[in-house]
Amino acid sequence: MCEKQVCYDKTMLTGRQLKLLEGILPKPRMSAEPEDLICYAFDATQTELLPEAVVFPVTAEEVSKILIFANQENIPVVPRGMGSGFTGGAVPVKGGIVLSLERMNRIIRIDEENLTAEVEPGVITGALQEKVKGKGLYYPPDPSSSDFCTLGGNIAEGASGPHSVKYGGTRDYVLGLEVVLPTGEIIQTGGQSVKRTVGYDLTRLMVGSEGTLGVVTRALLKLLPHPEYQQSLLAVFPSIETAARTISEIVRSKIRPSVLEYMDDASLKIVEAHVRFGLPEEAKSILMIETDGNKNAALEEADQIALVCRQHGAISIKMARDEMEKKEIWKARKALSQSLYKLKPSKINEDIVVPRSQISRMVSGLNELSQKYRLIIVSFGHAGEGNLHVNIMTDQKNKTEWDNAQRAVKEIFELTIRLGGSLSGEHGIGLSKSPYLSLEMDQSSIQLLKNIKRAFDPNGILNPGKIFV
Repeated sequence: MCEKQVCYDKTMLTGRQLKLLEGILPKPRMSAEPEDLICYAFDATQTELLPEAVVFPVTAEEVSKILIFANQENIPVVPRGMGSGFTGGAVPVKGGIVLSLERMNRIIRIDEENLTAEVEPGVITGALQEKVKGKGLYYPPDPSSSDFCTLGGNIAEGASGPHSVKYGGTRDYVLGLEVVLPTGEIIQTGGQSVKRTVGYDLTRLMVGSEGTLGVVTRALLKLLPHPEYQQSLLAVFPSIETAARTISEIVRSKIRPSVLEYMDDASLKIVEAHVRFGLPEEAKSILMIETDGNKNAALEEADQIALVCRQHGAISIKMARDEMEKKEIWKARKALSQSLYKLKPSKINEDIVVPRSQISRMVSGLNELSQKYRLIIVSFGHAGEGNLHVNIMTDQKNKTEWDNAQRAVKEIFELTIRLGGSLSGEHGIGLSKSPYLSLEMDQSSIQLLKNIKRAFDPNGILNPGKIFV
């Protein structure tokens, strides 16, 4: 298999190895049937490579036995949540075993006194949010896939979402972990206490490690009191430049919106064509903003943000008056991702980050690349953090177009780094971005990461082929 000129040899399990594996997890919690394997061969990148087996453990001890066996037999193991990642992190590029954590899906305990939740990795993110909301509590990390992605996957990728501009991402809410190492040991990291400075911070190291250092089998997560009130507003701008200046001004002010989302001209045209959102003709960019907290404070902050938007050239501002109007404001953002596929059958989704002051230059650069390579490039995302989701709409079956899209990806990353940004804000490096890691990190730093990987996984069995070329 070759992906962006990176080639991998595939591991084939022998009949003896499959029989030994079945001894650890008997059918139906272990399968080598083709119809089962194909369901675990891909993620949201649509890169597809079949594993040799898929297993469904339900305890940390079962995960440990599988990893001990795989380590002894030198068989690759790929941990997997629901396969919603955008960088190929759950794709079994070297075959071997897919270790699905979907059946480890219990919310073990919600501690209302200490504001924590203890969960297994297969819990759906949105399910935890709804569960704690019923108790007046709040788990802020909310990736767009929260209705079907898992907390284990969020931890592996360091996911965040729109509310991270005020509340931070997954890594800010993980207090402790139970982790099975590639060699089979089960370790505990962190804990319930608010402060902890004992040794290296293994919890932080695990968050965002993309399933390459260990398999998370339990997590202790921090919760917050749920905000009393949330206020939404929509600001329409005549250009990306005016929207970008407004973003910088909002951030510079003492106002802290809980959400500050941006959509470019290409996004607006797509939404208007397929959803009939009703924007004025001169609209070239919009900001979707939310404030929260005490009702009076949330309303006051929304009024202050509206004033900033007017002062910096907003064509119109819509303030939601009720829940119906709040849903109306967010309709465009929710409709966008699926509307994109009406343009082209394939999508390359990158989540670059630039300093907020450089958003305008980044979008201008994207427009130039769109013209240069005759590609549809759409950008939107978490403007409050400079985190843009750049979507190149293409057709993978059209070789010329697909090759141009790959060239555009490299130039997008190069521009991002020149502007002082980063290759990824929340999707990770995985398979698709590994050839570009050296654009952001020097060789000494990359070697240090490889040394850490080797210390945890001396035989290189856990999610091989990810992060590093």
